[in-house]
Amino acid sequence: MGGRSGSKVLVTGGAGFIGSNLVERLVSDGHSVRVLDNFATGHRGNLDAVIDDVELVEGDVQSYERAHRAVKGCDVVFHQAAMPSVPRSVQDPLTSNSVNVIGTLNVLLAARDEEVRRFVFASSSSLYGANKELPKRESMSTLPIAPYPVSKQAAESYCRAFSEVYDMETVCLRYFNVFGPKQDPASFYSAVIPKFATAIASERPLTIHGDGEQSRDFTFIDNVVEANVLSASAPAQVSGQAFNIACGERISLNTLVEELERIAGKKAIVEHVEPRPGDVPHSLADVSLARELLSYEPTIGFREGLERTYEFYGRGPA
Repeated sequence: MGGRSGSKVLVTGGAGFIGSNLVERLVSDGHSVRVLDNFATGHRGNLDAVIDDVELVEGDVQSYERAHRAVKGCDVVFHQAAMPSVPRSVQDPLTSNSVNVIGTLNVLLAARDEEVRRFVFASSSSLYGANKELPKRESMSTLPIAPYPVSKQAAESYCRAFSEVYDMETVCLRYFNVFGPKQDPASFYSAVIPKFATAIASERPLTIHGDGEQSRDFTFIDNVVEANVLSASAPAQVSGQAFNIACGERISLNTLVEELERIAGKKAIVEHVEPRPGDVPHSLADVSLARELLSYEPTIGFREGLERTYEFYGRGPA
């Protein structure tokens, strides 16, 4: 890949928020794209723009048979399928583990059996957890404090093990608070930016857990898509490694609301409630390793990304 069009690639979870944006980019770059999704959290409508240009396999990563069928003949696998959300995992740790650990192991086994060249795994910054040191560096201890990041850490470990014992190239990307078009604002477990954007657009109250001074390294979707594409073609030395994918900028929820008010030209109705269990107070990435080894550069900053996102969500009542 990396400018080499015509590769056969699989995107698991390709109807989800990140997956569908990645699928559109891969199709645009001229690759032959297969999507595996069970539509538990993804939406068919996310693929409307490319549905005639992709092969869709409907099924669950928890089935080895389905995973093997999807992987067959592929050069690169982008494993985006997951049961996302820290709060959801606190409510239902068993499903989080089944999808994120067993599902990942199934796709890894299928990729090994089909001799896939590169396996790119969607990991999470949440696995740094209780480690208070900022910025987050890949060499730091991971101290996950909720079932979701525990599952991502286990899946990362499997990726590293497959790289070591099966000589299969794997790359793990630790996403930091990805946002952008096609993120579902309606889900109870939805990420904060689509929830806030649609609330302000439709003049409904938005909810902040805690005082709003908690901060995140919000990362626009195009940066994450680019990181995936780069990871597919990076030199073999990256195999078995994990990389932070972010912007390297810390934004509080209160600042996020202020920026959305500026973009929308209207005031938000803010309601503060108790903090959520499993949430970390602050998150900030050091992306120097991804810069060095993946040639990653976050080209779209927080404010430009937020403007694009509000344009997508702010067209009227949600």
